[in-house]
Amino acid sequence: MKISRRAQEVPASATIAVTSRAQELKAQGVDVVGFGAGAPDFDTPDYIKDAAIRALKAGKTKYTAAAGIVELRRAIAEKLKKENGLEYTADQIIVNIGGKHSVYEAMQAVLDPGDEVILPTPFWVTYPETIKLAGATARIVPTDKSTGYKITPAQLKEAITEKTAMLVINSPNNPGGFTYTPQELKALAQALEGTKVTVLSDEIYEKLIYGDTKFVSFASLSEDAFSRTITLNGLSKAFSMTGWRLGYAAGPLEVIKAMGRLQSHMTSNPVTFGQYAAIEALGEPADEAIETMRKEFERRGRYMAERLNSIDGVECAEPTGAFYCFPDVSSHYGRNINGAKIGGSMDFAKALLEQVNVALVPGLPFGCDNNVRLSFACSLEQITKGLDRLKEWLSE
Repeated sequence: MKISRRAQEVPASATIAVTSRAQELKAQGVDVVGFGAGAPDFDTPDYIKDAAIRALKAGKTKYTAAAGIVELRRAIAEKLKKENGLEYTADQIIVNIGGKHSVYEAMQAVLDPGDEVILPTPFWVTYPETIKLAGATARIVPTDKSTGYKITPAQLKEAITEKTAMLVINSPNNPGGFTYTPQELKALAQALEGTKVTVLSDEIYEKLIYGDTKFVSFASLSEDAFSRTITLNGLSKAFSMTGWRLGYAAGPLEVIKAMGRLQSHMTSNPVTFGQYAAIEALGEPADEAIETMRKEFERRGRYMAERLNSIDGVECAEPTGAFYCFPDVSSHYGRNINGAKIGGSMDFAKALLEQVNVALVPGLPFGCDNNVRLSFACSLEQITKGLDRLKEWLSE
């Protein structure tokens, strides 16, 4: 059967591929330590699950407005006003089928064939593919450890052309585990003034920040930033609701309406009873539930970074957000380890999994071949076991 060129050109997600291979080995009885997951290992808080059950029993199982029920969109607007200093009406908010759907719809609503999107490295693996599916071109801007893997205002200005339609900012960052400071974001916002560049600000990890890190929404930096920004967020990471598939976008009315029109033909509404649970998730018990997870992630992230830096030839910054470490392991490239030639991050990840049963994600699909990504969304016991194996493997 014929397969479209569009589908052929989109590769499978590298992160999902690693997780799938690790699960295959586990099913065969292999003791695999998995650092590939982009999902919290905590269960969804009971108060959220109870709200979903109540909604089911109350018959909240029919279609809703394509953009989501107005009660949820109002709750999101209140959250954005209270926590992020952003004034949106319910009409300026759309609820999507997870964060990936938010990214896809936003790009479909804004981008045309021939447009360029400025995409700093390291980037989440889905961004370049959604750019491609919109007919646009990703203008990759390489970063390195000298700037903490963050794009600078000078790099941003240099990357802007007459074709530039969008800049993607993801802070806290997946896969990098770093966070832009308010001052760094403000400098980027100032660099965009006088342009027609839309900013896609993916803030899905906003509540998972560590140390003295301060989070700020890009759209809150100025009136100019507010007018050009589509803010993306969701419940997957902070509320451990990855399988519930609830993301949302807020921004200029014309963009949100366009996303709503697309969604009306694509999926219709998000799962109805899940929307009522989301209202509960954003309510009073949220702070306590999130803080419990945040503190544990902070402890694990600090420990993982310390252990990685104790391994010869591995360099890792302590994460300030999300639940990832992104060490530079390139000093080991060119080696032959137990018969496996390590030419880059793909070889590194494959050999590590096949030889000592540790699953991590290569940095190449994130735009940084010198690095690999390790998730600390797993127990401290598993982290210790996996890093022991990594250290022994690299010492051979």
